[in-house]
Order: sequence, then structure tokens, then C-alpha cells
Amino acid sequence: MTLPLTVAQLQLAPALVVLPGPRCGVCAPNGDAQPIRPPDARDLFEGAPVVVAHAAMTARRLGLHAPPRGPRWFDVLELFAFVRPARFAAPSAVGLAQALGLAIPRAPAEQAASLHEAARALLTELGAAPTPSREEAIAQAETLVRAGWPWGVAVLAALRSAPAGNMFRGSGLDVWTRLAEWEAEAPPGEPGSKPVQPDDARGRLAGLLVQAGLSEPRPAQADYAAETAHVFQPREREGEPNMMLAEAGTGVGKTLGYLAPASLWAEANGPAVWVSTYTRALQRQIERESAAIWPDEKARAKKAVVRKGRENYLCLLNFQEQANAAQLGGADLVGVALAARWARATRDGDMTGGDFPAWLPGLFAVSPAAQASAANLVDRRGECVHAGCQHYRACFVEKAIRGSRRADIVIANHALVLSQAAFDGARAARGSPGDAETARLKRIVFDEGHHLFDAADAAFSAALSGQEAAELRRWIRGPEGRGRRGRGLEARLSDLLGDREEARRALHTALEAAAALPGEGWSGRIAPPNGEVRPSGPIEAFLVAVLEQLKARAAPSEVGMECAARPALDLVRETARAAASALARLEQPLLALARALEDVMDVEAEVLSPSERARIEGALRGLDRRARMQLPAWRSMLSAIDEDAEDDPDFVDWFDATFMFGRVVDAASRRHWVDPTEPLTNAVIAPAHGVLVTSATLADPTLDDPFALAEMRTGAARLPERPKTMKAASPFDYANQARALVVTDVAKDDPRQVAAAMRELFLAAGGGGLGLFTAIRRLRAVHERIAGPLADKGVALYAQHADPLEVGALVDIFRAEEDACLLGTDAVRDGVDVPGRSLRLLVFDRIPWPRPDILHKARRSRFGNKSYDDAIARARIAQAFGRLIRRADDRGCFVLLDASSPTRLFAGLPPGVELQRVGLVEAIEQVAAFLGKADIGPS
Repeated sequence: MTLPLTVAQLQLAPALVVLPGPRCGVCAPNGDAQPIRPPDARDLFEGAPVVVAHAAMTARRLGLHAPPRGPRWFDVLELFAFVRPARFAAPSAVGLAQALGLAIPRAPAEQAASLHEAARALLTELGAAPTPSREEAIAQAETLVRAGWPWGVAVLAALRSAPAGNMFRGSGLDVWTRLAEWEAEAPPGEPGSKPVQPDDARGRLAGLLVQAGLSEPRPAQADYAAETAHVFQPREREGEPNMMLAEAGTGVGKTLGYLAPASLWAEANGPAVWVSTYTRALQRQIERESAAIWPDEKARAKKAVVRKGRENYLCLLNFQEQANAAQLGGADLVGVALAARWARATRDGDMTGGDFPAWLPGLFAVSPAAQASAANLVDRRGECVHAGCQHYRACFVEKAIRGSRRADIVIANHALVLSQAAFDGARAARGSPGDAETARLKRIVFDEGHHLFDAADAAFSAALSGQEAAELRRWIRGPEGRGRRGRGLEARLSDLLGDREEARRALHTALEAAAALPGEGWSGRIAPPNGEVRPSGPIEAFLVAVLEQLKARAAPSEVGMECAARPALDLVRETARAAASALARLEQPLLALARALEDVMDVEAEVLSPSERARIEGALRGLDRRARMQLPAWRSMLSAIDEDAEDDPDFVDWFDATFMFGRVVDAASRRHWVDPTEPLTNAVIAPAHGVLVTSATLADPTLDDPFALAEMRTGAARLPERPKTMKAASPFDYANQARALVVTDVAKDDPRQVAAAMRELFLAAGGGGLGLFTAIRRLRAVHERIAGPLADKGVALYAQHADPLEVGALVDIFRAEEDACLLGTDAVRDGVDVPGRSLRLLVFDRIPWPRPDILHKARRSRFGNKSYDDAIARARIAQAFGRLIRRADDRGCFVLLDASSPTRLFAGLPPGVELQRVGLVEAIEQVAAFLGKADIGPS
């Protein structure tokens, strides 16, 4: 193995930065920073030791294959991950400079020079105050030296610059042995019903603003806080919560506005108010803003708890197995060691949207299965063995669950709240609610409430697909071939069942029946790229028949194809009948096993140890979710297909296939509610005591009753009494801060014209542009055409689905580099929060109409046809526009490259915004004049 370079060699290594397009900069060891030609940059990167920020991205921009981790690349991002674990930095030279408080570099050569400065600052910081201890850091650094980590020798030298105590024996990777464990506590009891008075909410808000250092008066925010106190009044009748729909324009400050009465209610009545968001970014933003209530970080960690699904948190058992494999050469040892550093520093173990650096696993090209990434280190699809896990008492998920039971504010997301409500509802329906988490949802705030309908649609739907069925088989039978760690039901329960013959017989029957589900290699059997279709078992045979119906009736698109489930082909009906029978043969023994375990909990309650009880409860949760929710839903779909009956007016059934790289990778039968607010209301809204649904875009000004559509899409229309409504206008001066333009002479279907228009608009703004697309194909076509020309002018262009970074990391870079541009789709529109000049121009390629798929067509017919389409497009435009002006000193231009855009779709824009229809030349001139072309870097 080649040893890492010495500190002296590091000081002699040049630094290299490659921005999108043919812009490269180098800083030589003598401090000479200058531009460098791409061919010379390629030679430098492949030859000499070189300092970079994100080696894989650098290689990609140079047209090279992503390199294996080796001694030639000093990636400063990796050094940052070691020195400052669980702390934020955008994955670029500019992002590192910002995180370290260095002067912000602009041109590529300046950025290259900043990498040496960043490395020196990090090594100095490490030598002075390593975390969590010098001894632990040295043990981990020694492991990294043995792994050939380029920074290893320099890091050890910095750590040994001061005396250390008793040294660790071992690799330092066994972080699970040093994590704090949770402790059981008595139940907190039911919350009270003491009301929050409007004046008290105003007073609490005033105090929070002082604590947050926000002295600017916001009358609309104070009114908002006072009005939302309505949600925190005692409920008068069962099934009739105090519900409110509140639109708060951008800049009102709705987060602190509702946290003021929510925190008062929690203090008086306790626990807890649940705040639910749609995006991960807003979850973390709310947690940060709660610092105004609880400035002390330790107190805040107990009072404001972020909750997500189990699949978001580091699984310590998975990490232990990955660490063991890495030390034997079967996984990425460097990545595992850096992940170990993070695991000791993280606040809550959240790997997706939390403090885990999402860019870390992608720094070098290692096998995806060997990466220390979220995909390999979180619990997936029921792997968790709960109390059967040796790390159960240190488990991050269990800590979050227990923390949320005593928190004042639980910051969750729509997906978790609604899916848990669906699960708890299914358990309650069969008379065994147990410890239903949603039973504690007395007061709920749905922020980003305009997404509540879509979240309910996902939570209360069903899909029988190859992937879902194969996951069920793996959960029951365990891993039967290659693949991830997992334990089947027999491995989980065998010792608990003992000599209970009936339970063992049910388990054995379920294991046999699960063989009818798709097994390893199912995708290649139902849709082989070349060769004969060879389904194994009734479910795979049904999916093959589904694909036959799709081929006969659907036109393929770039992502897949879909068709109505009925009328079904004879082959589909026959295979649906056989598949339903196979699922029934599986469902019955699983139900029998669940009843047997419930009997054990009841009859042997006095002799069960806490560990045994917890293991049985974990198994029952899994059995409830699968045997009482998933399997009945699948059989219901299949029965409807077999009978070929009339369509149920409440549901939409259809088939679809998913494509990847031009070939089918999965097929599914799907069932969705036409109106998912029916189960939403029954499971969540009606049982609550107070519900606030809030957003910057709830009302529709084109309707006689602006909140009528919001009432329908949130379930409020299903309550006996209408909800309270309010609208707090944005404090921004949009007439002077913003421009809205529709370009009338660009053919939206011509990629060349769209690309040319977007290029010139971005240049006119001097960067800071966000391009939004309704199709990935068009995004990629525009990116291919404009990345180089923009780079020639000194504007870096990043793109979702083109750059090998997840959306959050791309947005981080875009935010950090003031004059960069970004291309993205809906995920960017919904998740971007970029105040200041980094986002000053927003360009839509065309009207964001809803996709006219089978499900939307059914809803369109139910909810108003053309007016429903208009409402969705109008809301999307308003949401996108809201990304543009985030502060009182922001200025921005909104441009739509679609001449056919109806004026009615812009009615949701803030008052004062005048829509102008102009040619491209005039649009370019207006953008340049209004924004004041930035002094961007040299080409």
C-alpha cells in the first residue's frame, strides 16, 4: 500500500480548481495563482500530488473517469469532514472559504489559492482543539494512515503537536461503544386544554424577536401570531377541531409567528405541538429558529425534537457491519472512518437532510455497495430488529422517538405524520391501537400546507410492484442470496416462540407462502433486456401480464408508461386471480402469527423481560403494517381487476412501468384515492383538537371564495364547521423589488431557442440565475448547450440530473457562489431557500401545468376541469416566484419563456407585480438594467 504523503510534500503540492466549463485555475507551491488550460489541468490532476475540493467532480469536469481514492489527491473536503464533523460546508472552494471565515475567492485561480489556506486553517484548528478528544482522533487518524489516506500523516502531525492522554486500543471505529444511551421514563400523560390568549401570543412573539435580534417591527407577523392562537383553544365537540387556514406571504415570518402560541400552549399543557413540513430543509430551518425560544443548545435538543422516518437515521448495526467489512478490505475504510467521526459529533444521527455531509460518499469512485453512504447505513424496509439489536439503547431512532414524547415542539414531516396515522388507524380498526403515536397529535401545524393534498395522496395509496413484493419476501424470509444484511421472521422470532406449536406452525406456513413472492433477479425475469421472459411465481406472472397490457395500450415516455387497469386483458385477469390467491395464502399465517404473539404479550405478561416485550412489539408493528395493511390492499386491487367491474368512483386503478436507461426495471398495479382528503380527515384532522394549515400560497384570488380550493385540498371542507381563515400580506415592496416578464418570441419547443434565451438572460443578470424545467430531457438539452458559453464568460452553471451531486448539495453551492447559475426541476423549486444576490433571476422554460396522467385526469374531472388545472399551475408559479424575494433588500426578475402563458395564471403573484409581455431582446435589456450586471469573474 502506498503511504500518504508527508506534510512537506503537501506543502509542495499545487492546488487545482475546475469550474463548470473550460475554466481552470492553479496555485503553484510558490503561491503563484493563475488560470490553466484544461489539457494542462488534466496532466496535473493525473500526475503530480494535487490539492482539490471534490476530486470526483474535478475529474468529471476535466473529462476524466472519476479516480479511485489514492495518494495523489488531497481533497480538502475530506479534511474538513475529519476536523469539523457534523458541521456544514458547501462542497466547493467557495463553500469551504465561507465555512472557515476566509475571504471569499471568485476566479478559479483565486479559489485554488484558497484551498491551501483552508487546509492550513483546518490543520491548525485540529491541532488546537480536536473533537471529541485528541486520543480518539489519533486512533481514527492512525486507522486512516493504514488505509492510505492522503491527509493521514499531516493530520497525525497536527494531533500530536500537543500531549495526549491514554491512547485507544483499536481502530477508533467502534463509536457505538461511546454513544450515550437513552433511559426509559414514565409516560408524560395526556396534554391539557388551557387556552392561549391572542395578546399572550403577541407578547411571546415580541420576546422571541428580541431574543433573535430582530428589531424590525412586523405588524402582520404580530397579527398572524394572535390569530393563530385560535388553534390553541379548547375543542368544543369531538370530531370538530379548531382549524385554521392561514396564508402568510413571504417575509411575514410565519415560523416564529406560529411558534409563539405553540410554545405557550406546550408550556401550559405539554407535550406536544407537532409541526409538520413537506421538505427536509424547512424542518431544519424551524429547528434553528426555535433557538429564539430555547437559546441553550442542550435545552433546545430536549424541547425541539426533529422527527423523520426510520430510513433517515444512521443504523448502528449497519455501521458496525460496514466498519468490520472495511477493516477486512470489503468496504471503503476512509469513508467509514470519516462517517465514524460524524457519528460521534452528530446531534441526532440524521443522514438525510441532517448534519451528515451528503457529498462525502461521492468524493471518490468506490463501489456503491462499499460506500459509507446513507443508502448503506440507514435502516431500509423493515431491517430493524428493535430490541433484538445489541445497539438498541444507543439507537438514534429510538432516542428521537422517546425525545418526541417529552418535547414541547416536535418538528416532523407530512410523510411521517400521515403514514403513521394510516398505520395507527389500521391498528385501531382491529381493536388494538397499542401505543399509537398519532393519538398524541392534539395540536398540529402543517407548514408548507399547499403540499398536504399530495402528501395524503402518497400516504393513503397502495402499489403492488416487483420491488415492493420482493421487499416483503425479504422481510419474511431474510436474505436468500447476495445483498444487504437482513433477518427474516424465523431469525427474529424463533427463540421467542419456544415450544408454542401453533405459532411455529404459522411461521413455517408463512415462510413457505412467501416463496410465491418475487425473489432475487425478479426484474431480469419479467423484463429481460434480451431474451425470453421467465416469470417465477404468480406475482411475477401478474407483472409480466401487466407489461403486456401496457405494451398494447400505452405509449412509452422517457420515464415509463401507464394505462388504465380496466378493461383488463384476459391474461391480466387470470394472473391477478392467481396472485390474489397466493397473497391470501400468505396473509392468513401472518395474521395467525400476529395473534399468537399478542397472546404471548397477554398471557405471559408477568414473565416477559423488557427486551422480549420490545422485540415482540417490534415484530407486531411489522406484521400489522404488512398483514393488516399492505396485503389486504393488494388483494383488493387484484380482486377488482379479476372481476373487471365498473370503476369505483372513489378510487383510481392503473398500471405503470418504470424505465431506467431505456429499459423496464419495474412494473406496478396502483390504487389511489380520487380525493385523499377523505382518509386524511378521518385519520388526522378530525381526531385532533387544533389544526393550523399555513403556507405562502394557500388562497386563490381568482375564486369568489379565495380559500375554497384550500378547504377542499386540506380536508377542512369535510368538517361540520368551516375553518377560520386569514391572509397576511407580504411586507415587501414588490413593485420596486421585482419584475415579471413573459417572453413572446421564443419557441418553447425548440431547445436551441430556449437554451439561447436562458444563456443570454443569465449573462444579463451576471449570474445568480435559477432555470426551472418541467422535463428532465429539456433540462439536459439546455445544459449541454449553455454550460460552455456561460463558463467562457465567467459564469459557473450547475445542473440537477447532470452534476453528480444530490439536489441539496447543488443548492448549497449555488447559495455559496453568488454569481453561479443552477438548472433544476420541481425538487429545486420546492426546496430552494436562497436569500440575497445568489438568486436574483428565475427563468421557467414553460408553464408548469400538471402532468396529464391517469390520476390527474380523474381528479380534474372531480374538482373542476380547466379551473383545477389553472389552480395548480397558478400555485406553482406563485411558489416559484416566492423563492425570488426572500429579504427586504432582495431584487429579482421572474421570466417565463412561454408565449402562450395565460394572464390568469399570474393572479397569484403578490400585489404590485406587473406582468409584462416582451420580446427576448427587451427582456434581456430589462434584466440587465434592473439587476445591474454583476462584476463577474474572468473567463
